This record gives sequence, structure tokens and C-alpha cells, in this order.
Amino acid sequence: MTTRYFYLACLILLLHSCSKNSGSTPTPPPAPPPAPSALTFTTVSVNGVSTGFTYYGINTTPVIKFTFSAPVNRSTVATSFILKNSSGATVAYNVSYENSDNTVVIQPSSPLGYLSKYSLSVTTDIKSAAGGSFLTPLNVDLLTAIDPADKFPLLSDNALLDLVQQQTFKYFWDFGHPVSGLARERNTSGETVTSGGSGFGIMAIVTGISRNFITRAQGLARMQMIVNFLKNTAQKFHGAFPHWLNGTTGVVIPFSTKDNGADLVETSYLMQGLLTARQFFNGADATETTLRTDINILWDGVEWSWFRQNNQNVLYWHWSPNYNWDMNFQIRGWNEALITYVLATSSLTSAIPKIVYDNGWAQNGAMKNNKSFYGYQLPLGPDYGGPLFFAHYSFLGINPVGLSDAYASYQSQTINHTKINYEYCKANPKAYYGYSADCWGLTASDIQNGYTASSPTNDVGVIAPTAALSSFPYSPAESMQALKFFYYKLGDKLWGQYGFKDAFSLQNVWFADSYLAIDQGPIIIMIENYRTGLLWNLFTSCPEVKTGMRNLGFTAPYL
Repeated sequence: MTTRYFYLACLILLLHSCSKNSGSTPTPPPAPPPAPSALTFTTVSVNGVSTGFTYYGINTTPVIKFTFSAPVNRSTVATSFILKNSSGATVAYNVSYENSDNTVVIQPSSPLGYLSKYSLSVTTDIKSAAGGSFLTPLNVDLLTAIDPADKFPLLSDNALLDLVQQQTFKYFWDFGHPVSGLARERNTSGETVTSGGSGFGIMAIVTGISRNFITRAQGLARMQMIVNFLKNTAQKFHGAFPHWLNGTTGVVIPFSTKDNGADLVETSYLMQGLLTARQFFNGADATETTLRTDINILWDGVEWSWFRQNNQNVLYWHWSPNYNWDMNFQIRGWNEALITYVLATSSLTSAIPKIVYDNGWAQNGAMKNNKSFYGYQLPLGPDYGGPLFFAHYSFLGINPVGLSDAYASYQSQTINHTKINYEYCKANPKAYYGYSADCWGLTASDIQNGYTASSPTNDVGVIAPTAALSSFPYSPAESMQALKFFYYKLGDKLWGQYGFKDAFSLQNVWFADSYLAIDQGPIIIMIENYRTGLLWNLFTSCPEVKTGMRNLGFTAPYL
């Protein structure tokens, strides 16, 4: 009996157990831990300054700090922070941490180079200490400051001006074309010589004789070579010269498809130089007498009035033997071509009347401006004055001091234009690195991969030394300040075989390798006009120029 009750009890217990298990819910697995938050960037600063992702003028041992939204995993930093130079080579750095590892501090292991570009990138390899991913890479651009050391021994102001003039003179003397003696367009031009730049070169030769860089006999021999080539070999069109020609054959080299004939403005620069040389070589001997006679043949041969195109009251810039007047470019002011109207009025054989000057050049007063910029009133021309060569090319020979006519005081025009250009660069509204009271001057020059006429209204961040240095007569203190900066601080990059190279951009760490005749010439000439007035005095001593300028209504002490 007892055994039977025992088995019954076990059966009841087993049935109860099965019934309980069949009605229960399985226990769920434990929930996975939450994913770590993404790592995000908060701020970057260089030497304690935070201005975004580009920094100019920094020292060579910068401290660069990146702050993130959470502590970083230190083991991921070495592969995610990459410092490179402009050539793409990696640069070693030291790293430290602040702000409980939220801030990564990068500092180059050794000083960076001066005036050099670097980039510091942060890749998505970096992780937070909790394993969070960095989803958006970033890059910081760095430009180091100019080396403050002087690159050359200090000179007196006069010795420095002597040096600049003598070195620049070499462009026209040592690099003058061996057959024609004319100035090559640029240092890579080969056979291409420039008529206008050669006019500047002739004035540079006169300056070189006066400064004893060469003897009078040497200068005379070069002038005979030049004048004989122009008279007997070079192509002319109604007495006017092309912009470019072959320095050996004298055949025109087209400046553009339809610009393959006469260029009246370039011809006027050439004649300005030739007349200056005529006045300088005033000896009674046969050689100098013949030179003057040959210059007069060239001067008298220009058919200035023919370029009115059927007696219009304006001069035309171009004429082509193939395309006639198709260029259709009237010479109207204000720009670099005042000398063209002065010489056209001064011609002894083909003079234009005053109405052509008033109606064509001055546009009956429409070339006036009279607005003020940076506190300087600008009598003529476009707002802010345009490129500074407007104040240089015509005034290599025409002395603006005390010069006035019905439209302007040309002393005020040239000085105020220059001061506006200077003040613009000093104010630097586009925030280009390097612009300052030491580093200024916007004019036509080479730029990276091209050429442009820089001005306050066309500012691409490129400074041309010729702008400030050719302005010595108008802004002597500001020009000397710029000269010393160009020579002493940038001279290792900017000073070369023929003086200062054409242009540079500190913003882009770019320095031209080029020299241009039309930029080198005004430097030596205008420094001489500032120092002695030599070229002004010679050109304005021409009796026909005096008469022509008076006929146009100009007044000046020298008239």
C-alpha cells in the first residue's frame, strides 16, 4: 500500500511540473550596450587665435590646438593628424593633450621654413576614447611669416638708389638685342623686341651715361645701332611702328591677329625716347650731328594726323595693312596715352589741331573724375585711378610738376593717384597677406599663369615693384619704404640679374621669374627724374614739344 501511494505521488508531481513549464515565457537575452556617440570637431586655434581654417603670417613654431566634443583615443592620433609642406612631404610634429584629452595640441618638431605653405589635416582615423567615429575630415592651411632678417648689407639711401638704377640698366644694356640694340619684350622673348619698351630703353641709356654706368661713346654707339635699324630696317606704317618686331629682320611680329601694323601709342613712347636722346646728344661733331638728323627723319616721318581716320576729331590706336581700321580702338583719356596727343600736336610735319585733343582725348571734359578716395581728390580717370602705369608712361618725359590745362592739375593727378593706390594697399580691403605700408603698388604686370592690369578695382593679390618704384617723384617717402622692403626683406626671392623681378604674391608665395621692358624702364627713368629731373628736362627742352603743349593750353614753369 505504501509503495502504491509513493508512485501515485510521483506521478502527480510530474504532471504538475509539466503543466507549469508548458505555460511559461522564455527569458530574453540581455540588451546590447548603446553605440558610442560620434566624435565631432569644435574649434581650432593657431597660437591662441581662432579665425577658421586658414592662417597667414604665423611664426615658424606654431602651436595648433584642435578641440573635440569628447576625449580622443590617444592611440589613433598619430595616424590621423598629418602635417605636410607645399611639396607634399610630411613634417614631424610633437603632440600633447589638454582639457581632459578633448584638445589635441600639435607643434612642429623643428621650426618650419619662412614664407612657406603647410597643411595640417585630420582624417577619419581618429576616434573618441569611447570608440566614437569622426565622420568629417578637415584641413587647416598655414602660411608662415616673412623672414625678418635683412638679406643684404645695409646701404645709404643714395647708394641703394644707385644700385637699383645700375642693376635695372643691365636689362637694356646687357640684354639689348645684339643686332638692333632694341629692348626685348621680356627676358624670354628671344627675337621679339618692343617699340614702346625700346623708347624706355633709350631713356635708360641716357640715364646710364649720366650715371657713368657706361661712357658717352658707348652710349652713342648703341644709339647709332638703334636709330640705323629703325630708319633702315624696321617696318613702318605711315611712319608709325608696330608694337612688336623681329630684332634681327625688323619685320612686324603681330601683337594679335589684327594688330599687325601700326601702334600709335607704342610709337609715341618710342618717339619720347628718341627726342630725349636727340636733346642729350647735342655735340657739334659729325657723329652726334648725324644721329640727331636721323632721329628727326624718324620723328618727322610719323603721320600723326593720318591716324585721325578721315579727319575725325580723335586719334586711332591701330592700323593694319591687312585689316585697315578693324581694331577700331579710339585713343580717349584718361589712361597712359597723354604723350600720344602731346606728340601728335607737336609734330612739325603732321600736327593735329587742338580740337582733336579736346574732343578725342579729353572727351570735352568727360575724362574728369574729381571724386575723393582715401582723402585724396582724383582729377581724372576711373575711380581709384586705375593701374599706376597711367601715372608713369607719359610722364617719363612730360614733367607733371606745375603742369595744368583746362582739365586738371597734372601734379595733383599723378600724386593723388599714387597716394590712393598706396592707401588702398595699406587698408587692404581684400585682406591679402603681405599688403602694408611697406608692400604696395598695383599696376600692369605678370601674375600667376597670366598678365593683368592690377588696380584697386582689379586687385588679384599681386604686387609689382615697378608700381611703387616708378612713383618716386610722387611719393618719395612711401616709395623708399617699399624699396627697402623689396630689397632687404624679399631680396633673396625678388632681386636678380636685371634688378627687381616683375611681380609677386605673398598670399600665394609666388615670385615671377620675368623681367619686362615696360616695367623695368620706368624704374630707372623715374628714379632719375626724382633725383635730378634729367629726362624731364631733356624731353621738355624740345622746342616743338614746348610749342605743341602751349597750343593745347598747357601751362608749366618750363613752358
